[in-house]
Amino acid sequence: SSLRRLQADSRSRGDRKNTGNSRVVYCTVSHFFSFFFSLQGAGQDVGRSCILVSIGGKNIMLDCGMHMGYNDDRRFPDFSYITQNGRLTEFLDCVIISHFHLDHCGALPYMSEMVGYDGPIYMTHPTKAICPILLEDFRKITVDKKGETNFFTSQMIKDCMKKVIPLNLHQTVQVDDELEIKAYYAGHVLGAAMVHIKVGSESVVYTGDYNMTPDRHLGAAWIDKCRPDILISESTYATTIRDSKRCRERDFLKKVHETIERGGKVLIPVFALGRAQELCILLETFWERMNLKAPIYFSTGLTEKANHYYKLFITWTNQKIRKTFVQRNMFEFKHIKAFDRSYADNPGPMVVFATPGMLHAGQSLQIFKKWAGNEKNMVIMPGYCVQGTIGHKILNGQRKLEMEGRLSLTKKLCRNNNNKTCSHQGSESNHHLLDVKLQVEYMSFSAHADAKGIMQLIRMAEPRNMLLVHGEAAKMEFLKGKIEQEFNINCYMPANGETETVTTNPSVPVDISLNLLKREMALGGPLPDTKKPRTMHGTLIMKENSLRLVSPEQALKELGLNEHQLRFTCRVQLQDPHSDSDTLHRIYTHLKSVLKGYTIQHLPDSTVMVESIVIKLSSSAEDPNTKVLLLSWSYQVIDLSYSQC
Repeated sequence: SSLRRLQADSRSRGDRKNTGNSRVVYCTVSHFFSFFFSLQGAGQDVGRSCILVSIGGKNIMLDCGMHMGYNDDRRFPDFSYITQNGRLTEFLDCVIISHFHLDHCGALPYMSEMVGYDGPIYMTHPTKAICPILLEDFRKITVDKKGETNFFTSQMIKDCMKKVIPLNLHQTVQVDDELEIKAYYAGHVLGAAMVHIKVGSESVVYTGDYNMTPDRHLGAAWIDKCRPDILISESTYATTIRDSKRCRERDFLKKVHETIERGGKVLIPVFALGRAQELCILLETFWERMNLKAPIYFSTGLTEKANHYYKLFITWTNQKIRKTFVQRNMFEFKHIKAFDRSYADNPGPMVVFATPGMLHAGQSLQIFKKWAGNEKNMVIMPGYCVQGTIGHKILNGQRKLEMEGRLSLTKKLCRNNNNKTCSHQGSESNHHLLDVKLQVEYMSFSAHADAKGIMQLIRMAEPRNMLLVHGEAAKMEFLKGKIEQEFNINCYMPANGETETVTTNPSVPVDISLNLLKREMALGGPLPDTKKPRTMHGTLIMKENSLRLVSPEQALKELGLNEHQLRFTCRVQLQDPHSDSDTLHRIYTHLKSVLKGYTIQHLPDSTVMVESIVIKLSSSAEDPNTKVLLLSWSYQVIDLSYSQC
């Protein structure tokens, strides 16, 4: 019933396109089974991942993220597309969060506490531990520093996390009697998971963000050959095939070293956990080998937190780190120290890792503003930047940036009409242009699968259909063509605001009785071959959610039914001046000549039999030249009967 309500609600707004504060995609999969997808973000777009899947009457929300490129209502998904009245609890069976990045979990407290959702929220243990910390950092920047209102509070984050049920890898979790989910290792960041959702024989795999290449601290993504009806995959790097990791690391170290040697400062914007640890391990090793003295700093407090969580969830790291962890903790750095904001003004070279990774707010943006005017300095962007962020702008060559500060209250004196002194308070917007003179480098250490990795995952899972999300339209279109060409499956890439219908033809397992198999073998023909399907006749019995194909006799016996013979009839008129007996004999002779290999009899009672088909002839009372042929046959010979008619 919840599925019908949701579909009816969606159809009533099916023509709504890009509204002022939301963009939504609906796509339906229908045939023997029906799936219903609603993308409230990530449809030909990167950011605000939030996908609603309806499968077998169950409604699941996949991720609940924010968009880094917006500071208005478009930042969060518009949940009114699910329901405009009441809470979301009655419409959703569960919510699944793939990992702790804000574009996948940033709207979670808003959805659960401000819109209203009391159902289960599933995520892995590391995601449950790290998610509230990043949400609180995000809240502080947005509310305490920018002064925004109508935002979730610290208490709301805590209340939201109380609804979370942690997932273990490869553990099948029964959400209810029909819905089950199973998490798989996704790489990408600590605790990231792909999820296999199953209701009966219908299934969907959602990848979230994943990486098919192992790195210095995480392993590669992996999933069973589960053959889902739909594989929903991110496509951030849909057209990129990365060069070797060793070459990228060498170029990165060279750029950093050259900047330090000329006395410049290097800013590396990162997110708190993930690429930060990867690059820290790389620089720590390089500094030790080269005996370099320039300081390396990391955002205050985050190194301690990161170290704590990597110790706590060491089983989520790669094999090398797990093996050497007892002898040496790779995340306790000798050359990397905690950063204080006053250090940004210190003279001389330094390297600073600062959050967040797209230069859209926080400490990384503040340091960038201070260092942007010096051509000796360098900013290295190690990951993807969403459109609308400062990171995206400078990577696209923009050298003059309009920066916006907080509104400030000013007190002004004036003269009124009576020439008396008065005062009033007004607000002035602190807008200014920032000249970007420092060097800008993009070196992809992003932990997303490239085009080669996406194709590798398709081979691994063997889906029946593909749906691409979390990517840019032109690049997704190219990858879509490659997938359809190589795998001969349908691939969809709905944009926000579009509706997509997807048809599936799922395999339904059926048990076949031994007696029926023996009877089919006795009739001759080739031996059973899984690669060469053949038609088999029998009676299909559905009992206690299982299907069996048995002989009609066995079905009648099991179900206690009486057998009835069903025959079909057909009347054919023809003009013939001969007698009835001559006409029937001519029909018999003709059938003998054209139906070789069939048993054809001319019986004494003026009847012709072709196998079990009965042919009788009579003349019209009004016109003796008009003959009427009456044909009668059973369903077993229906094809032969139609050929005679």
